[in-house]
Amino acid sequence: MMNFRTLATSTSFLCTYVSNNVAFINTCTSLRSSCLQNRLRFNCKHSRSTPTTQLYQTRDASSLPEKTTIETIAESLRSNAFKKVLIVSGAGVSVAAGIPDFRSPGSGLYDNLHKYDLPYPEAIFDVDFYNQNPQPFVTLAKEIWPGVNYRPTLTHCFFSLLDKKGILRRVYTQNIDGLEAVAGVTEEKLVECHGHFRSSACIKCRTPFDAQECQSTMIEQGEAPKCNSCGGSVKPDIVFFGEVMPSRFSELVHYDVASSDLVIVLGSSLMVAPVCNIPDWVKSNVPRLLMNRDLVGTFGKVNDVFMEGDCDDSVRELCRLVGWEDELDAIHASTQYS
Repeated sequence: MMNFRTLATSTSFLCTYVSNNVAFINTCTSLRSSCLQNRLRFNCKHSRSTPTTQLYQTRDASSLPEKTTIETIAESLRSNAFKKVLIVSGAGVSVAAGIPDFRSPGSGLYDNLHKYDLPYPEAIFDVDFYNQNPQPFVTLAKEIWPGVNYRPTLTHCFFSLLDKKGILRRVYTQNIDGLEAVAGVTEEKLVECHGHFRSSACIKCRTPFDAQECQSTMIEQGEAPKCNSCGGSVKPDIVFFGEVMPSRFSELVHYDVASSDLVIVLGSSLMVAPVCNIPDWVKSNVPRLLMNRDLVGTFGKVNDVFMEGDCDDSVRELCRLVGWEDELDAIHASTQYS
């Protein structure tokens, strides 16, 4: 959801599953684990090099203030006490958009790929497999291209609201659906840990390829574009198994965790490093809020708050407490019809 390499990039969707409105890859949060199980090759130079014990404080409950609650967090937001809110988001934030997560039994992406005769579910996001047979991913891309079939959820719009208010430090998303940008989060405030569809390149020589042409070739012609330089297959710049993760994560995460004054984790299993470690890298006196169906990671300390349930419901409740509900709804409405 490596956590920052969460390999969201390696989710497996396919045509029929997609046509049934159940197909779009989000944040490959579970991909990394599955990748290891299938002994896929994964080159992750940045994630394991992050020495958490040396660069970041260990969270020590003895140094924490009195217990944090959702009410104290809401009051601090209302009084402008928080200036640098750090977001970590996973596949759960996009479920309300109609995009399934990876792990849910019966409805998750991995449970619905057996029809496509893949050697293993993650093959659809394996760079070597794509080089040999790009058609499964091309079929998938026709459905999952950001902004084509899916619109931002309330949670994505909450990120945009924080950005508009000038208190968003950064959003670290494990998803590749691009809905944060569609909701209005500025590119400077966004770290897409598993890449995005806004640019493309050849998988062999890495020569950049026009993103619009890549999109039209895949969506309208149903084919993988060919590189003008070497003739290799072209794909969007989402991270496949066998590819190095974007450097933007390692360039920004050190500063962001050191400067944040509130961390909110939403819709993530916190199982893939290094993204899963971000909540533990912040200073020990920084409040942490988890909006999730399950209690995950190391949440449960004195200044932690767990809002159990769907992300959109929790976001709406927080905005109601702060007094931002009308603004949240206005942003959401604008994204549905733009």
